[in-house]
This record gives sequence, C-alpha cells and structure tokens, in this order.
Amino acid sequence: MADATTLRVEFAGEWFDPVAGEPFTIGREGDLAVDDNPYLHRAFLEITHRDGLWWLTNVGSRLSATLSSAGGVVQSWLSPGASLPLVFAEATIVFTAGPTTYEIGVQTTTAPFAMAATGAAVPLGDATVMPSQLTALQKALIVALAEPMLRRDGVGVSELPTSTKAAERLGWSMSRFNRKLDNVCDKLDRMGVQGLRGGAGRLASNRRARLVEYAVSSQLVTRADLALLDDDALRGTDDEGTDA
Repeated sequence: MADATTLRVEFAGEWFDPVAGEPFTIGREGDLAVDDNPYLHRAFLEITHRDGLWWLTNVGSRLSATLSSAGGVVQSWLSPGASLPLVFAEATIVFTAGPTTYEIGVQTTTAPFAMAATGAAVPLGDATVMPSQLTALQKALIVALAEPMLRRDGVGVSELPTSTKAAERLGWSMSRFNRKLDNVCDKLDRMGVQGLRGGAGRLASNRRARLVEYAVSSQLVTRADLALLDDDALRGTDDEGTDA
C-alpha cells in the first residue's frame, strides 16, 4: 500500500500530505479548508486511497469540479457523487463556488500512467494529414478565444469569452473578427475537423467552443502562443477581403 509521501496537495502555496487509509476532505471545512465561502460545501471533495490508487470523489450535492491532468491534455468533469482515480503524476482541480474560482494542485510519485512522448518517428506511409499552416492572424483569433483555457488548466468551454470580448482583446472590429473566424473554420472543416459546420454549408452555432476544444486538445495552439495577444503587429488596420 502507498504511504503518506506518495500524494501531495497544494493550495495557495501551502502543501498537504493525505495519509493512505484516512479520507482527506476539501471544502469550507476539513483537512483543507479552502475558504469561508457560503457557496462552497463544508465537505466538497474527498481524496482516499483504495485498490492501489488514489481517488478523488465529489461528496457535495450541488457543485461540480474539473480534473485536468497531463498539462491539460486530459480533462474530466466530476459531478456530485462521482469518483475519478488520480492516475497521472500531476493534476489540477478547478471548481467555482459563487463568484470565486479555486485551483488545487495534486502530485503523486506513484502515478500508474504518463503521457506518451510526442514527436516519435512515424513509419513511412502512415503520416497523418494535419491542418495547413495557420496565419498569425488566424492563430491569434483562436488564442483570444482559448485564452482562459490556455492560462489555467481545468477551464471548460463554458468559460470562454464571447466573440465580442475576443474581438476587443485583439483590438479588431466585429466584421474583421467574424471574417477571420469564418476563414479558420472553413480551413479546418476542409481538413476534416468535425463540428464547425451545421450542414448544407451553414456554420455550426457552437463553432467557437468546438474550435477551441479542437485547437487546445490537438495543441494547434499552446500557452506559448499567448504572446500573440500582445503583438501590436496583429492589431489595428483592417484587411477586408484577405485571409491573412
């Protein structure tokens, strides 16, 4: 059985060490008293060790949490009553109670899984067709929409900015933003990305969420691309009729 050193929990710079065989409670009260927030359950989450694994359980009745692992590549939604095993070396727990969002880090030295290394050699003839190169403006648009998700693990598509907010972030007019969004969705749709069109040539109503979901999970955009949001060369003058 794992000992107390195999799992560590971090919140606001303070570290906690759950003990195997004893439940570790997170909430308004408990082993990790997050905050005196009336919207937060007294006992919301519980970490336990059983069957050779550490488990995270939502013992609350109303709130949900997001468990994000492997640098945000794997995300799971934890509804009331649900449990998930902590199978990666590092994970981030994110949840919102009232107007406040909280982030808790989890590290384990006995993780049974790890993300496969990227960039492995691909046998001749088995190469996967990838989207053609995005322009800097197209990538900046995606980053503006995906900014909350790129800045913090565990953020879901429900927290993405509106098109108006994303356009303001870029310093663009709405006509320019919508034209670029059309261009990006058209390009990815031609490459076989599903969910960006509603059929018969119509754009899907939830295309922003689908675009961000695909771009982040496929690493079409990463945290390194956040610098595009502060690039003055991508702001300002409109460019009607171009795909740049």
